[in-house]
Amino acid sequence: MHPVIYLNRTMVEATKARVAPVSSAMLYGRGVFTTVAIYNGAPFLWPQHWRRLLDHAGRLAIDCSGCTEQGVGEALEKLISVNCVRDGRARVILLARGGRDFWKTKTSGGKKTDLLIMTGEAQKLPQAGMSLAVSPYRFNTFSPLTGIRSLNYLEQVLSWEEAQAREFDEAVMLNERGEIVSATMGNIFWVKDGTVYTPTLSTGALAGVTRAAVIELANKHFIPLIEGVHELPDLTEADEIFLTSAGLSLAIVTTFDFRRYSVVAGSVAVRLRDAFRELVQPK
Repeated sequence: MHPVIYLNRTMVEATKARVAPVSSAMLYGRGVFTTVAIYNGAPFLWPQHWRRLLDHAGRLAIDCSGCTEQGVGEALEKLISVNCVRDGRARVILLARGGRDFWKTKTSGGKKTDLLIMTGEAQKLPQAGMSLAVSPYRFNTFSPLTGIRSLNYLEQVLSWEEAQAREFDEAVMLNERGEIVSATMGNIFWVKDGTVYTPTLSTGALAGVTRAAVIELANKHFIPLIEGVHELPDLTEADEIFLTSAGLSLAIVTTFDFRRYSVVAGSVAVRLRDAFRELVQPK
């Protein structure tokens, strides 16, 4: 994480930043965020990120009055400049100060939501490719937070930590019905006989901005792609597997449990990875 952050219209050192300790965000996790990739000093697909952030905030009754796509986007660009970020990532967070909470201060002041933006370096990927396990934890599609990038992210973090403890980079997560949902920190795709597959959103998968960009690239390059409901045997029989997120971009999986996959020039996953690289950093 870089030393300067943006908090409510002010650039401040991260170590000196302060937010209200008694708030709906701090006590109950009422907040939403989005992670934005930065390429060549510019936020990638910011309008799409903003629309999703606004939608998720509305679903959690977070007041976004005073925040606009242009205003927050300009603040993000300014922070990128201040921290001299060329290629990296940013996190834009909306923290609700109040709600119908059990614990609250008598006077909350005029501001209802805190805007926090931070930047960091690009996520480093293993040169040998990503290793993937199966998480023992399950997504709950009945949760009201399903499909929302909320501050209640500890389940994903614990799932990721469990995979790391077994010396895997990531883990595929299933829902309570045994359907494939995603990786702990990104969306998952796999290839079988030249066709790309990815879980549909009804499984609990997040509508990732990078995911949508890759789906659009597949259509542009006439690569068959199917969004559907799939179970673990569909993944174990895959010819290729890859993950997508703002932090990962498009990362090819070379190890899935005891299975090994070779990165073959001209394969579907490699073609999509190269097309994505050309999209974000055109020559």
